[in-house]
Amino acid sequence: MDDTNLRKILKESKIVAVVGLSPDPERDSHEVAHYLQQAGYKIVPVNPKAEEILGEKAYPDLNSIPEKIDVVDIFRRPEHVPPVVEEAIKVGAKTVWMQLGVVNKEAARRAHEAGLNVVMDRCMLREHKRLLVP
Repeated sequence: MDDTNLRKILKESKIVAVVGLSPDPERDSHEVAHYLQQAGYKIVPVNPKAEEILGEKAYPDLNSIPEKIDVVDIFRRPEHVPPVVEEAIKVGAKTVWMQLGVVNKEAARRAHEAGLNVVMDRCMLREHKRLLVP
């Protein structure tokens, strides 16, 4: 994924479902989601153990989210990524974004074949700061 495409994804996306978003402010997922929220994205927490995170209603899975999702930002271990990608395809997400340290080439291939943009092993917060913050 080159910078031109990353910039396009970051500029055109409005709704980000954060899979594995922790209610704990000390966790990376919380920090990234909070940053994205402050940057103007609508964050949709996906965590079956939470009711609400960062002031937003949490959902147990992508299928439960009533609105269209632009980016599925994944904070799960690599072995848990394939079912998330299948849900992302099913709900019509535009992009699957696997956070720093999350690499699953088979899931990436599946998402790409289904027509989704795929970003792997990159931090959405860092890329946003690098590409869009002057």
